[in-house]
Amino acid sequence: MEELTSRSWQKFIKNGYRIFLGTGASCPHTLIDLFLQSAKHFNDLEFIYLLSLGKSPWMDPAYEANLRVNTFFLDQGTRDAVRSGKADYTPCFLSEIPDLLKDNILPVDIAFIQVTPPDAQGYCSLGVSVDIVKAAAKSAKYILAQINDQMPRTFGQCYLHQDEIAAFIKVSEPLPEVAPAELDENALQIGKYVSLLIEDGCTLQVGIGKIPDAVLHQLTGHNDLGVHTEMFSDGLLQLYNNGNITNRLKGLHEGKTITSFCFGSRKLYEFVDNNPHVEFHGTDYVNNPAVIARNNQMISITSATQVDLTGQIVSDSVGGQFYSGIGGQVDFIRGAGMSRGGRPIIAMPSTACNGTVSRVVSVISQGAGVVATRGDVHYVVTEYGIATMRGRSIRERVMELIQIAHPKFREQLLEDMLQSSKVPTYQRSTPVPVKELGTTEVIKLDMQGEDYFLRPLHPSDQLRLQSFFYSHDKVTLFQRYRNEPKKMGTAQAYRLVNTDLTKDMALCIFERQGPREVILAVGRYYTLDGGTRAEVAFVVHESMRGRGFASLLLEKLIDIARQRRLKFLTANVRKDNPSMRRVFEKYHFTSEPAEDPSELEYLLPLEAP
Repeated sequence: MEELTSRSWQKFIKNGYRIFLGTGASCPHTLIDLFLQSAKHFNDLEFIYLLSLGKSPWMDPAYEANLRVNTFFLDQGTRDAVRSGKADYTPCFLSEIPDLLKDNILPVDIAFIQVTPPDAQGYCSLGVSVDIVKAAAKSAKYILAQINDQMPRTFGQCYLHQDEIAAFIKVSEPLPEVAPAELDENALQIGKYVSLLIEDGCTLQVGIGKIPDAVLHQLTGHNDLGVHTEMFSDGLLQLYNNGNITNRLKGLHEGKTITSFCFGSRKLYEFVDNNPHVEFHGTDYVNNPAVIARNNQMISITSATQVDLTGQIVSDSVGGQFYSGIGGQVDFIRGAGMSRGGRPIIAMPSTACNGTVSRVVSVISQGAGVVATRGDVHYVVTEYGIATMRGRSIRERVMELIQIAHPKFREQLLEDMLQSSKVPTYQRSTPVPVKELGTTEVIKLDMQGEDYFLRPLHPSDQLRLQSFFYSHDKVTLFQRYRNEPKKMGTAQAYRLVNTDLTKDMALCIFERQGPREVILAVGRYYTLDGGTRAEVAFVVHESMRGRGFASLLLEKLIDIARQRRLKFLTANVRKDNPSMRRVFEKYHFTSEPAEDPSELEYLLPLEAP
């Protein structure tokens, strides 16, 4: 290992060489700056890398005659150059990039990397970026290193012996930092919905930015979380400090956080420095879907620029212009999908361009590229709710996704789908938000130690409601419908789930069974007398009675009716249904004989809110 001087470049670098640059916070900027002073002596060089953090002086037009850039992921330094044809983009799953380098599909001649000083045994740590850096270094003819005593020494598969380094420079400089994103109202709302899909004991993959940080912000009440993520960012630190992350239930590398690179604040770099509980590995391991799947309840949270109404995900482009890259999105979506209890989630704002453009679209933009297929995605989340994709037909997906689109785009999305026959002709109404339920339409319930969820009925609930209907016994059907109906056809179910929620109300309580949502109780009111009075009705599955479902639904309906300034709520209840009578009497409904001698009519005057 020799120290680099301005005369060393000719010894190691030849015309036409491919030079790899270290990733993110580990990009060896001082070493690169030193080389660029001599770049004019070389021709047809190629700089190849994943992404950089900070300045990108090699993109200066002054170097166009000497070198060209090829990136696996677009960032601020390369985006314009790639779009103008002055730089190249190589799309590839992050899990497969190390093999491109090791198998000489993209042979590396020189690796410019940054490492820690060698330890007593002569080993340098790659610090905060192992990702594809180790594969590039091991594949290169020569490793030229920037040795920085301020680089955190990390653990895992992240060491090179000093004898493997051909030449070096020494620096002492802090790593570039990335300030945490400011959490706006939309991001926090998305975070609340995503948190409803995360349970105690889940293993997390998250990135950097507003939405990942907003999700993590909502998890401070969760227990025994684990981490297996390509990128480690500041958003996780709060959960470590709170004791939410223990890694003890992961099923793989229990007790340890597994990552491939990190960048963020100085606090983050201090946290990973000499921390044996955090291990850095290459993306051929961290992003391998088979490895990801070995983690229990793996949660993958990634984003998108567009999703069409069949579930196709666009994430590396905006229209015909490349924006970022494939990265690890598909790796983690597929790995999480194979994990026991895993959930791949796409989380994104419902609109772009200051609310003028819908990200939920009928047809993806011309020139945009599908990164994750409609078969990959399990959940899509916006600030308007959660759309469940797995196991859902195109018709159901359309209605699920319209439900979470921005309200001002929903009618047009439905009209587009009617024109293309992706929904039945009798599907004419679009869902509207029920603001009276609070900040989120989905409310998590802890009832007798079990998790259930309350929300409005959605147009996509048609099959769920039919399953609920056919699960009832004869007694329930008779008490609820005053006869014994034999069927609930598709058109009838559609009418029942397409309630005009601006006038009437329909709520359900459901439980999640993997990706399934199973309705367990339904409560409704229908307005009468010009909207001054409403009639209430309930049905609770026989197996769920005695848990307080009917009381909870009635309480919510009373609250909504009061907020909407209704004057009375009424209900007709059979005399031979004492449990339902007790529910109404609990909430101070008074009763009197109904026209049908087998029923009682209950009445509740509503005070002004």
